[in-house]
Amino acid sequence: MADEYGHPSVDEMRIGDVLAAVADDNRRHVVRELALSDDTAERSCTSFGLDVSKSTRSHHFKVLREAGVVRQVDRGNKSGVTLRRDDLERRFPGLLELIAAEER
Repeated sequence: MADEYGHPSVDEMRIGDVLAAVADDNRRHVVRELALSDDTAERSCTSFGLDVSKSTRSHHFKVLREAGVVRQVDRGNKSGVTLRRDDLERRFPGLLELIAAEER
């Protein structure tokens, strides 16, 4: 069962949802940057330089969160986001490696 923020448990993560989430170039950019950074790095949602409106950016992070790709926490007037690296690797081995290797 998803938690109060909409993060699914590892067992609830579905490959179709994850692939749909990373099919979008902007969302894949976020995942790639997180995958290439420190394992525990938390970043603000605005730090990825997405050239989209605030509402579109919020939508992108909601899709990633609900698919189980990222963990998002409220930090007052901004959100912090981390990659669910261990969960993704356990559930879908090699997926993050493929995303990180993609050239933009």
